[in-house]
Amino acid sequence: MLHELRSLMRLSVIISFLFISSLEPLLAQNAYVKLGRQAYADGDFKSAVKQLEKACLIDSTNANALWMLGYSYYHSDNYSKSVTAFTKYLAITPTDAYAYYYMAMAKSRLGRDKQLLPADKEKYLYEAIFNYSKAIEIDPTDSKIASFYQNRGIAYSDYSVFKLDPNSRGYYDRARGIRALKAAIDDFQKVLTDNPTRTDIASLLDQSKEKLAGSVGHH
Repeated sequence: MLHELRSLMRLSVIISFLFISSLEPLLAQNAYVKLGRQAYADGDFKSAVKQLEKACLIDSTNANALWMLGYSYYHSDNYSKSVTAFTKYLAITPTDAYAYYYMAMAKSRLGRDKQLLPADKEKYLYEAIFNYSKAIEIDPTDSKIASFYQNRGIAYSDYSVFKLDPNSRGYYDRARGIRALKAAIDDFQKVLTDNPTRTDIASLLDQSKEKLAGSVGHH
């Protein structure tokens, strides 16, 4: 009887130890997420990154932590890591328009790097357009839809400059460049139709039309 009691006590201790051990990672992650969320809310994105990276090391499937991490990376000018975080997030939550939007923003920034190889520039700019389009497809009536169209228009414009540049070492493509310019004009026009006071968009629209006229005029 005494032996059985001792065995039960040992088993209870072992179960308690295992239970506490299993809780430790969860408690640590919750602490990191809480600290990261606070820094995120305060706009201290570099501090948020430090905490959220630790949280995601413990659990790489925490969608909330991944979203905040991707956003914090973006606002810390770490665009490559922002893309990685949002890619992981979208694998879990594939219908979040804003995740596609910020991933597209990050890729657009990466695509403007003048030191990029042409193949990488092609990849980032093309994927940015695709991601903006995905965001628009998911939530075409979003209150900030104008921002989606505006930034996709800018991405189309950047892509057209790249495709129409004879120095793009094998990536020059006049037909695709012209199509991209026309798509940029369509997007800028959508924004301007809804908000005629946007002089910045009117300027971008005029510039795109001038580029298109010049490109179509040269054979």
